[in-house]
Amino acid sequence: MKIPFSPPFITDQVFQHVQEVLESGWITTGPKSRALEQEFTAYTEGQASIAVNSWSSGAILALKWLGIQLGDEVIIPAYTYAATALSVLHAGATPVMCDSGDDFCLDPKKLSALITERTKAIIPVDFGGLPADYSAIRAEVEAAADEFEPTSRIQEKFGRIAILTDAAHSLGARWNGLSAAMGGDITIYSTHAVKNLTTAEGGMIVLNLPPWFEVELEEKWFTLHRLNGQTKDAFAKSKAGGWRYDIVTDGMKMNMPDICAAIGLGQIATYPSALRRRREIFERYESGLDHAFFRMPVSQLDTRQSSYHLFAVRLHPEWVAQRDEIIDFAAAQDVAVNVHFIPLPELTLFKELGYSSSSVPQAVSMSNSEISLPIYPQMTNEMADRVIEVMNQAARATKKVSRADRPARSRKTVPNSIQPSVQSRISK
Repeated sequence: MKIPFSPPFITDQVFQHVQEVLESGWITTGPKSRALEQEFTAYTEGQASIAVNSWSSGAILALKWLGIQLGDEVIIPAYTYAATALSVLHAGATPVMCDSGDDFCLDPKKLSALITERTKAIIPVDFGGLPADYSAIRAEVEAAADEFEPTSRIQEKFGRIAILTDAAHSLGARWNGLSAAMGGDITIYSTHAVKNLTTAEGGMIVLNLPPWFEVELEEKWFTLHRLNGQTKDAFAKSKAGGWRYDIVTDGMKMNMPDICAAIGLGQIATYPSALRRRREIFERYESGLDHAFFRMPVSQLDTRQSSYHLFAVRLHPEWVAQRDEIIDFAAAQDVAVNVHFIPLPELTLFKELGYSSSSVPQAVSMSNSEISLPIYPQMTNEMADRVIEVMNQAARATKKVSRADRPARSRKTVPNSIQPSVQSRISK
Protein backbone atom coordinates (compact mmCIF):
# COMPACT_ATOMS: atom_id res chain seq x y z
CA MET A 1 0.00 0.00 0.00
CA LYS A 2 1.52 3.32 -1.10
CA ILE A 3 0.63 6.21 1.20
CA PRO A 4 1.42 9.76 0.01
CA PHE A 5 2.08 12.55 2.49
CA SER A 6 -0.53 15.15 1.56
CA PRO A 7 -2.56 14.67 -1.65
CA PRO A 8 -5.24 17.27 -2.47
CA PHE A 9 -8.80 16.49 -1.36
CA ILE A 10 -10.88 16.89 -4.52
CA THR A 11 -14.63 16.43 -4.06
CA ASP A 12 -17.57 16.59 -6.45
CA GLN A 13 -18.22 20.13 -5.21
CA VAL A 14 -14.72 21.14 -6.32
CA PHE A 15 -15.30 19.77 -9.81
CA GLN A 16 -18.64 21.59 -9.97
CA HIS A 17 -17.21 24.99 -9.01
CA VAL A 18 -14.22 24.64 -11.33
CA GLN A 19 -16.46 23.61 -14.22
CA GLU A 20 -18.67 26.65 -13.59
CA VAL A 21 -15.63 28.91 -13.89
CA LEU A 22 -14.40 27.25 -17.07
CA GLU A 23 -17.85 27.48 -18.65
CA SER A 24 -18.36 31.10 -17.55
CA GLY A 25 -15.66 32.47 -19.83
CA TRP A 26 -14.01 34.26 -16.89
CA ILE A 27 -11.14 32.58 -15.02
CA THR A 28 -9.25 35.39 -13.26
CA THR A 29 -10.37 37.45 -10.25
CA GLY A 30 -14.13 37.89 -10.21
CA PRO A 31 -17.29 36.51 -8.56
CA LYS A 32 -15.77 33.24 -7.30
CA SER A 33 -12.91 34.94 -5.46
CA ARG A 34 -15.35 37.39 -3.87
CA ALA A 35 -17.61 34.50 -2.86
CA LEU A 36 -14.66 32.73 -1.23
CA GLU A 37 -13.80 35.91 0.68
CA GLN A 38 -17.34 36.02 2.05
CA GLU A 39 -17.20 32.35 3.04
CA PHE A 40 -13.89 32.88 4.85
CA THR A 41 -15.22 35.89 6.74
CA ALA A 42 -18.21 33.90 7.95
CA TYR A 43 -16.22 30.78 8.82
CA THR A 44 -13.41 32.58 10.66
CA GLU A 45 -15.74 35.09 12.41
CA GLY A 46 -13.60 37.91 11.00
CA GLN A 47 -14.52 41.43 9.94
CA ALA A 48 -13.46 41.11 6.29
CA SER A 49 -11.34 38.85 4.09
CA ILE A 50 -9.06 39.63 1.17
CA ALA A 51 -7.98 36.82 -1.18
CA VAL A 52 -4.38 36.84 -2.41
CA ASN A 53 -2.17 34.53 -4.45
CA SER A 54 -0.08 33.20 -1.53
CA TRP A 55 0.49 33.45 2.21
CA SER A 56 3.68 35.37 1.46
CA SER A 57 1.78 37.98 -0.55
CA GLY A 58 -0.66 38.42 2.31
CA ALA A 59 2.14 38.93 4.82
CA ILE A 60 4.01 41.38 2.59
CA LEU A 61 0.80 43.39 2.11
CA ALA A 62 0.04 43.40 5.85
CA LEU A 63 3.54 44.63 6.72
CA LYS A 64 3.27 47.33 4.04
CA TRP A 65 -0.08 48.41 5.49
CA LEU A 66 1.52 48.67 8.93
CA GLY A 67 4.27 50.87 7.52
CA ILE A 68 7.04 48.44 8.47
CA GLN A 69 10.35 49.69 7.09
CA LEU A 70 14.14 49.67 7.40
CA GLY A 71 15.16 49.90 11.05
CA ASP A 72 12.01 48.24 12.37
CA GLU A 73 11.99 44.84 14.05
CA VAL A 74 9.41 42.08 13.76
CA ILE A 75 9.50 39.14 16.18
CA ILE A 76 8.93 35.72 14.65
CA PRO A 77 9.50 32.14 15.85
CA ALA A 78 12.72 30.50 14.71
CA TYR A 79 10.68 27.32 14.28
CA THR A 80 8.69 28.10 11.14
CA TYR A 81 8.88 27.96 7.38
CA ALA A 82 11.17 30.56 5.79
CA ALA A 83 8.28 32.57 4.30
CA THR A 84 7.54 34.04 7.73
CA ALA A 85 11.01 35.60 7.88
CA LEU A 86 11.27 36.40 4.19
CA SER A 87 8.16 38.60 4.33
CA VAL A 88 9.89 40.69 7.01
CA LEU A 89 13.09 40.94 4.96
CA HIS A 90 11.09 42.06 1.91
CA ALA A 91 9.67 44.88 4.05
CA GLY A 92 13.24 45.99 4.78
CA ALA A 93 12.88 45.19 8.47
CA THR A 94 14.81 42.88 10.79
CA PRO A 95 13.35 39.51 11.82
CA VAL A 96 14.05 38.87 15.50
CA MET A 97 13.86 35.15 16.16
CA CYS A 98 12.18 33.81 19.28
CA ASP A 99 12.57 30.27 20.60
CA SER A 100 9.60 27.94 20.92
CA GLY A 101 7.74 26.45 23.83
CA ASP A 102 7.05 22.76 24.26
CA ASP A 103 3.91 23.17 22.10
CA PHE A 104 6.03 23.97 18.97
CA CYS A 105 4.68 27.55 19.01
CA LEU A 106 6.45 30.81 19.85
CA ASP A 107 7.20 30.97 23.60
CA PRO A 108 5.50 34.10 25.04
CA LYS A 109 7.76 33.98 28.11
CA LYS A 110 10.72 34.87 25.90
CA LEU A 111 9.10 37.92 24.30
CA SER A 112 9.90 40.54 26.94
CA ALA A 113 13.64 40.04 26.44
CA LEU A 114 13.26 40.56 22.68
CA ILE A 115 10.90 43.56 22.56
CA THR A 116 12.60 46.92 21.97
CA GLU A 117 11.47 50.38 20.90
CA ARG A 118 12.04 49.18 17.32
CA THR A 119 9.57 46.28 17.63
CA LYS A 120 6.54 47.03 15.48
CA ALA A 121 4.91 43.61 15.06
CA ILE A 122 4.92 40.01 16.24
CA ILE A 123 4.11 37.15 13.87
CA PRO A 124 3.15 34.08 15.92
CA VAL A 125 2.80 30.82 13.98
CA ASP A 126 -0.01 28.34 14.68
CA PHE A 127 2.23 25.30 14.31
CA GLY A 128 0.56 22.17 12.95
CA GLY A 129 -2.86 23.74 13.50
CA LEU A 130 -2.51 24.50 17.23
CA PRO A 131 -3.05 28.22 17.88
CA ALA A 132 -0.22 30.09 19.53
CA ASP A 133 -0.84 31.27 23.10
CA TYR A 134 -2.54 34.52 22.14
CA SER A 135 -3.67 35.32 25.66
CA ALA A 136 -0.05 35.38 26.85
CA ILE A 137 1.19 37.15 23.71
CA ARG A 138 -1.44 39.86 24.09
CA ALA A 139 -0.43 40.32 27.73
CA GLU A 140 3.20 40.88 26.69
CA VAL A 141 2.11 43.35 24.01
CA GLU A 142 0.01 45.33 26.48
CA ALA A 143 2.85 45.35 29.00
CA ALA A 144 5.14 46.92 26.39
CA ALA A 145 2.61 49.50 25.13
CA ASP A 146 4.10 52.45 27.05
CA GLU A 147 7.45 52.00 25.29
CA PHE A 148 5.94 51.58 21.82
CA GLU A 149 7.21 54.14 19.29
CA PRO A 150 5.00 54.31 16.17
CA THR A 151 6.49 55.35 12.84
CA SER A 152 3.37 55.24 10.64
CA ARG A 153 -0.27 56.32 10.69
CA ILE A 154 -1.50 52.75 11.20
CA GLN A 155 0.98 52.11 14.01
CA GLU A 156 -0.24 55.28 15.73
CA LYS A 157 -3.81 53.98 15.52
CA PHE A 158 -2.77 50.71 17.15
CA GLY A 159 -0.74 52.41 19.86
CA ARG A 160 1.02 49.11 20.49
CA ILE A 161 2.81 46.26 18.76
CA ALA A 162 0.57 44.68 16.12
CA ILE A 163 -0.09 40.92 16.10
CA LEU A 164 -0.07 39.36 12.62
CA THR A 165 -0.94 35.68 12.81
CA ASP A 166 0.70 33.13 10.55
CA ALA A 167 -2.28 30.78 10.32
CA ALA A 168 -1.01 28.78 7.35
CA HIS A 169 -1.84 25.58 9.27
CA SER A 170 -4.82 26.57 11.40
CA LEU A 171 -8.04 27.12 9.46
CA GLY A 172 -10.74 25.82 11.78
CA ALA A 173 -8.66 26.03 14.95
CA ARG A 174 -10.23 27.54 18.08
CA TRP A 175 -8.97 29.91 20.78
CA ASN A 176 -10.98 30.88 23.88
CA GLY A 177 -14.06 29.32 22.29
CA LEU A 178 -13.69 31.53 19.22
CA SER A 179 -12.09 31.16 15.83
CA ALA A 180 -8.30 31.35 16.21
CA ALA A 181 -8.48 34.33 13.83
CA MET A 182 -9.66 36.33 16.85
CA GLY A 183 -6.25 35.93 18.48
CA GLY A 184 -4.44 38.50 16.35
CA ASP A 185 -5.17 41.80 14.60
CA ILE A 186 -4.67 40.32 11.16
CA THR A 187 -4.67 36.61 10.39
CA ILE A 188 -3.13 35.28 7.20
CA TYR A 189 -4.10 31.83 5.97
CA SER A 190 -2.38 29.74 3.33
CA THR A 191 -4.43 27.84 0.77
CA HIS A 192 -1.42 26.15 -0.80
CA ALA A 193 -1.85 22.66 -2.26
CA VAL A 194 -0.91 20.80 0.95
CA LYS A 195 -3.01 22.86 3.36
CA ASN A 196 -6.27 21.77 5.03
CA LEU A 197 -8.21 23.84 2.50
CA THR A 198 -6.56 24.51 -0.84
CA THR A 199 -6.96 26.74 -3.86
CA ALA A 200 -3.86 25.09 -5.44
CA GLU A 201 -1.94 28.29 -4.65
CA GLY A 202 -3.25 31.17 -2.60
CA GLY A 203 -3.84 32.83 0.72
CA MET A 204 -6.44 34.82 2.64
CA ILE A 205 -6.06 37.91 4.82
CA VAL A 206 -8.68 38.11 7.59
CA LEU A 207 -9.12 41.36 9.53
CA ASN A 208 -9.84 41.53 13.27
CA LEU A 209 -8.99 45.16 13.94
CA PRO A 210 -9.65 47.19 17.12
CA PRO A 211 -13.04 48.99 17.14
CA TRP A 212 -11.61 52.42 16.33
CA PHE A 213 -10.48 51.26 12.88
CA GLU A 214 -12.79 51.75 9.89
CA VAL A 215 -12.78 48.17 8.60
CA GLU A 216 -14.33 49.00 5.23
CA LEU A 217 -11.65 51.62 4.60
CA GLU A 218 -8.82 49.24 5.50
CA GLU A 219 -10.35 46.44 3.42
CA LYS A 220 -10.34 48.78 0.43
CA TRP A 221 -6.65 49.51 1.05
CA PHE A 222 -5.80 45.81 0.81
CA THR A 223 -8.03 45.27 -2.22
CA LEU A 224 -6.42 48.19 -4.03
CA HIS A 225 -2.84 47.26 -3.17
CA ARG A 226 -3.18 43.59 -4.15
CA LEU A 227 -3.90 44.62 -7.76
CA ASN A 228 -1.30 47.19 -8.81
CA GLY A 229 -3.10 50.10 -7.15
CA GLN A 230 -5.68 49.90 -9.93
CA THR A 231 -9.10 51.40 -9.31
CA LYS A 232 -10.91 48.63 -11.22
CA ASP A 233 -10.18 44.93 -11.41
CA ALA A 234 -10.19 43.12 -14.74
CA PHE A 235 -13.73 41.83 -14.21
CA ALA A 236 -15.10 45.36 -13.78
CA LYS A 237 -13.06 46.61 -16.74
CA SER A 238 -14.47 43.85 -18.94
CA LYS A 239 -18.00 45.21 -18.69
CA ALA A 240 -19.34 47.31 -21.55
CA GLY A 241 -17.93 50.82 -21.26
CA GLY A 242 -15.84 49.88 -18.22
CA TRP A 243 -12.40 50.25 -19.79
CA ARG A 244 -11.41 53.49 -18.05
CA TYR A 245 -9.32 53.06 -14.88
CA ASP A 246 -6.60 54.77 -12.87
CA ILE A 247 -3.49 53.74 -10.91
CA VAL A 248 -3.54 55.61 -7.61
CA THR A 249 -0.86 53.91 -5.49
CA ASP A 250 2.15 51.60 -5.67
CA GLY A 251 0.30 48.29 -5.49
CA MET A 252 1.48 44.80 -6.40
CA LYS A 253 0.09 41.88 -8.41
CA MET A 254 -1.20 39.55 -5.70
CA ASN A 255 -4.84 38.78 -6.57
CA MET A 256 -6.38 35.29 -6.48
CA PRO A 257 -7.97 34.16 -9.79
CA ASP A 258 -11.43 32.60 -9.88
CA ILE A 259 -10.12 29.29 -11.21
CA CYS A 260 -8.22 28.91 -7.93
CA ALA A 261 -10.98 30.31 -5.73
CA ALA A 262 -13.37 27.75 -7.23
CA ILE A 263 -11.35 24.91 -5.69
CA GLY A 264 -11.57 26.61 -2.30
CA LEU A 265 -15.32 27.16 -2.62
CA GLY A 266 -15.79 23.48 -3.33
CA GLN A 267 -13.73 22.56 -0.29
CA ILE A 268 -15.10 25.03 2.25
CA ALA A 269 -18.61 23.63 1.70
CA THR A 270 -17.51 20.33 3.25
CA TYR A 271 -14.71 21.62 5.47
CA PRO A 272 -16.35 20.86 8.85
CA SER A 273 -16.64 17.17 7.95
CA ALA A 274 -13.07 17.15 6.59
CA LEU A 275 -11.89 18.61 9.90
CA ARG A 276 -13.72 15.90 11.84
CA ARG A 277 -12.04 13.22 9.74
CA ARG A 278 -8.64 14.76 10.39
CA ARG A 279 -9.36 14.56 14.10
CA GLU A 280 -10.33 10.89 13.80
CA ILE A 281 -7.04 10.06 12.07
CA PHE A 282 -5.17 12.11 14.68
CA GLU A 283 -6.78 10.15 17.51
CA ARG A 284 -6.17 6.84 15.73
CA TYR A 285 -2.47 7.63 15.56
CA GLU A 286 -2.44 8.61 19.23
CA SER A 287 -3.87 5.27 20.29
CA GLY A 288 -1.87 3.09 17.88
CA LEU A 289 1.67 4.46 17.94
CA ASP A 290 4.12 3.04 20.48
CA HIS A 291 4.50 5.69 23.18
CA ALA A 292 7.80 4.15 24.26
CA PHE A 293 9.33 5.64 21.10
CA PHE A 294 7.04 8.49 20.12
CA ARG A 295 5.88 11.55 22.02
CA MET A 296 2.41 12.53 20.82
CA PRO A 297 1.64 16.05 19.56
CA VAL A 298 -0.70 18.35 21.43
CA SER A 299 -4.12 18.95 19.89
CA GLN A 300 -5.79 20.69 22.84
CA LEU A 301 -4.05 22.95 25.35
CA ASP A 302 -5.71 25.33 27.83
CA THR A 303 -8.24 27.21 25.61
CA ARG A 304 -6.62 26.19 22.32
CA GLN A 305 -7.98 23.58 19.89
CA SER A 306 -6.04 22.37 16.84
CA SER A 307 -7.16 22.16 13.22
CA TYR A 308 -5.20 18.88 12.93
CA HIS A 309 -3.09 20.01 10.01
CA LEU A 310 0.00 18.06 11.07
CA PHE A 311 0.55 14.99 13.21
CA ALA A 312 4.02 15.96 14.41
CA VAL A 313 5.45 13.25 16.65
CA ARG A 314 8.69 13.68 18.54
CA LEU A 315 11.07 10.86 19.30
CA HIS A 316 12.10 10.38 22.90
CA PRO A 317 15.71 11.50 23.52
CA GLU A 318 17.30 8.06 23.33
CA TRP A 319 15.91 7.55 19.80
CA VAL A 320 16.63 11.00 18.33
CA ALA A 321 19.90 9.93 16.71
CA GLN A 322 17.93 7.38 14.67
CA ARG A 323 15.33 9.84 13.36
CA ASP A 324 16.59 9.86 9.77
CA GLU A 325 16.92 6.08 9.78
CA ILE A 326 13.27 5.79 10.82
CA ILE A 327 12.24 8.14 8.01
CA ASP A 328 14.22 6.08 5.48
CA PHE A 329 12.61 2.87 6.76
CA ALA A 330 9.14 4.35 6.26
CA ALA A 331 10.03 5.53 2.75
CA ALA A 332 11.20 2.03 1.84
CA GLN A 333 7.75 0.79 2.90
CA ASP A 334 6.03 3.38 0.63
CA VAL A 335 4.91 5.54 3.57
CA ALA A 336 5.74 9.21 2.97
CA VAL A 337 6.57 11.23 6.08
CA ASN A 338 8.11 14.68 6.48
CA VAL A 339 9.91 16.99 8.90
CA HIS A 340 8.50 20.35 10.05
CA PHE A 341 10.72 22.36 10.19
CA ILE A 342 14.41 23.03 9.85
CA PRO A 343 14.94 25.97 12.26
CA LEU A 344 15.60 29.20 10.37
CA PRO A 345 19.12 29.76 11.81
CA GLU A 346 20.20 26.43 10.32
CA LEU A 347 19.33 27.51 6.77
CA THR A 348 22.11 29.00 4.64
CA LEU A 349 20.51 32.41 4.11
CA PHE A 350 19.99 33.05 7.79
CA LYS A 351 23.41 31.71 8.76
CA GLU A 352 24.91 34.23 6.35
CA LEU A 353 22.82 36.97 7.93
CA GLY A 354 24.34 36.24 11.33
CA TYR A 355 21.66 34.17 13.04
CA SER A 356 22.74 31.37 15.38
CA SER A 357 21.04 28.15 16.41
CA SER A 358 22.54 28.49 19.88
CA SER A 359 19.96 31.19 20.69
CA VAL A 360 17.02 28.86 19.99
CA PRO A 361 17.90 25.51 21.59
CA GLN A 362 14.30 24.36 21.95
CA ALA A 363 13.64 24.87 18.24
CA VAL A 364 16.77 22.88 17.38
CA SER A 365 15.82 20.08 19.77
CA MET A 366 12.32 19.82 18.34
CA SER A 367 13.53 19.81 14.76
CA ASN A 368 16.05 17.05 15.45
CA SER A 369 13.37 14.81 16.97
CA GLU A 370 10.27 15.61 14.87
CA ILE A 371 8.56 13.46 12.23
CA SER A 372 5.29 14.50 10.53
CA LEU A 373 2.95 11.67 9.58
CA PRO A 374 0.43 11.81 6.70
CA ILE A 375 -3.00 13.06 7.75
CA TYR A 376 -5.85 14.02 5.41
CA PRO A 377 -9.63 13.51 5.22
CA GLN A 378 -9.57 10.94 2.40
CA MET A 379 -7.21 8.71 4.39
CA THR A 380 -8.89 5.40 5.27
CA ASN A 381 -8.56 3.58 8.57
CA GLU A 382 -6.56 0.91 6.75
CA MET A 383 -4.11 3.53 5.52
CA ALA A 384 -3.74 5.02 9.00
CA ASP A 385 -3.19 1.58 10.50
CA ARG A 386 -0.50 0.88 7.91
CA VAL A 387 1.29 4.10 8.88
CA ILE A 388 1.11 3.06 12.54
CA GLU A 389 2.44 -0.40 11.73
CA VAL A 390 5.35 0.91 9.67
CA MET A 391 6.34 3.60 12.18
CA ASN A 392 6.31 1.16 15.08
CA GLN A 393 8.34 -1.34 13.05
CA ALA A 394 10.82 1.38 12.08
CA ALA A 395 11.35 2.50 15.65
CA ARG A 396 11.77 -1.05 16.97
CA ALA A 397 14.31 -1.84 14.25
CA THR A 398 16.65 0.98 15.29
CA LYS A 399 19.33 0.93 17.94
CA LYS A 400 18.75 2.84 21.15
CA VAL A 401 21.40 5.53 21.74
CA SER A 402 22.01 6.88 25.22
CA ARG A 403 22.65 10.58 25.87
CA ALA A 404 26.31 9.80 26.65
CA ASP A 405 26.78 8.04 23.32
CA ARG A 406 25.37 10.89 21.25
CA PRO A 407 28.00 13.08 19.53
CA ALA A 408 28.19 16.64 20.80
CA ARG A 409 27.14 19.36 18.36
CA SER A 410 29.43 22.36 18.30
CA ARG A 411 27.78 25.69 17.61
CA LYS A 412 29.23 29.14 17.38
CA THR A 413 27.48 31.57 19.70
CA VAL A 414 26.34 34.65 17.81
CA PRO A 415 23.61 37.13 18.85
CA ASN A 416 20.35 36.04 17.22
CA SER A 417 19.80 39.17 15.16
CA ILE A 418 20.99 40.55 11.86
CA GLN A 419 24.42 42.16 11.95
CA PRO A 420 24.32 45.89 11.00
CA SER A 421 26.49 45.36 7.91
CA VAL A 422 24.12 42.68 6.67
CA GLN A 423 20.97 44.66 7.40
CA SER A 424 21.98 47.29 4.88
CA ARG A 425 22.50 44.55 2.30
CA ILE A 426 18.95 43.25 2.83
CA SER A 427 17.36 46.65 2.21
CA LYS A 428 18.92 47.04 -1.22
